[in-house]
Amino acid sequence: MAFSRADKPVDVIIVDADPVQRRTLAGLLNEHAVGRFVPKAWSTPGEAIAGTAPDSRAIMIADIDTIGGADRLPDVARRRMPLIATSATGSVNLAVAAVRAGAVDFFAKPIGAKALIERLEAALATPSIAATMATTKRAAVVTGVDFAGFIGRSPAMLAVYDQIRRIAPSQAPVFVSGESGTGKEICAEAIHTHGCAPGRPFIAINCSAIPRELMESEIFGHVRGAFTGASGSRAGAAELADGGTLFLDEIADMDLALQAKLLRFVQTGSFRRVGGSELKQVKVRLIAATNRDPFAEVTASRFRADLFYRLHVLPIRMPPLRERDGDVALLADAFLQRFAAEEERAFSGFDAAAMRQIESYPWPGNVRQLENTIRRIVVLQDGGLISAEMLPADIAVGHPPLAACEAGLLEPLQPLHAEERRVIEGAVTKFNGSIARAAAALGISPSTIYRKRQAWARG
Repeated sequence: MAFSRADKPVDVIIVDADPVQRRTLAGLLNEHAVGRFVPKAWSTPGEAIAGTAPDSRAIMIADIDTIGGADRLPDVARRRMPLIATSATGSVNLAVAAVRAGAVDFFAKPIGAKALIERLEAALATPSIAATMATTKRAAVVTGVDFAGFIGRSPAMLAVYDQIRRIAPSQAPVFVSGESGTGKEICAEAIHTHGCAPGRPFIAINCSAIPRELMESEIFGHVRGAFTGASGSRAGAAELADGGTLFLDEIADMDLALQAKLLRFVQTGSFRRVGGSELKQVKVRLIAATNRDPFAEVTASRFRADLFYRLHVLPIRMPPLRERDGDVALLADAFLQRFAAEEERAFSGFDAAAMRQIESYPWPGNVRQLENTIRRIVVLQDGGLISAEMLPADIAVGHPPLAACEAGLLEPLQPLHAEERRVIEGAVTKFNGSIARAAAALGISPSTIYRKRQAWARG
């Protein structure tokens, strides 16, 4: 499909709790509408709105179940960008309800590339939306974003911002390291945004979330009949990222055999789809990341040294939250503002005791743990200020001493698998059986909940 060179790229903000659906829609746009639409995927509408600049030319595609049902559409639809609603349930009643609630369009999943692009173009051609795109800047719902989606003004983060600015114009591979929850993917997106022309694709693959037997196909694609279930040919992440950035998260979890094939791709920029003979050539900026110590992984022979040193050209270390002096309060306030608006709660801040405990806690899960904690409080509580009594027990007391547990002053510790099941099942119950909403609240993939519930059912 051809687009005018005068058309400025429009950001397509994909909001879906299911990572497969996010990748599918982003892949369609990257393959068939490069230069016209720039897909940016998020798991919740709050994250999407916070991560989108106030003056962006953007349109949102939101899964109805992810945002909390059709009754939540009016709240999302009146935000900063026009909304197309989508659902796996393609009933006429749902479509009518979506449009009445403020969505400019509705489609049932799955959708083909041609139909998707036609729906987006039709929505943008709506006079009111076209006028908005051309003449106004939408007010931001969440303030405090300090640099490319990051919130933080500590010396450690200012150093990261400076590294990103220096590294972005280069085409050399980047290796991002840091603990889980420190923002490695946001770092990769910032490098892409500051280093690539508008409209260039950003494709992310989590190497720990995809089964080993499917990983090669996810990266390099496959041809029809390459394996059982390959009913058609499909482009992989490397092909979809041509001209842009390929981000390989948790690369240390990649199978050693595939690491060898990836090394050849890094060296030559060429590859073959699984089951295919045609040699394809692409030009991509590679960014890799891991939450492990990469040097220890190389020493233990779990990570190929030759691949590591090919990728470890421009290293960036994301600091853990405990090293970011002063940023905890900024992040907590921003998350509270975002989730209070999203959940329609009256919270306006923290009392002094609660903030002292939040700032003194070490946050081993880093920003992601802080974000999920604030969201859980907003969902389960209500009030003007968050008090110390509303905080989870481990945060309220810092590090619960074992003696206190043995004395019965605190709830006894349970095995990790039991606590995990309790939290997941509690979240599913809280959201009336909606796995998509429970997964979004917990910050995990819906497929993780499905897989674990199947395992629990087997005993």
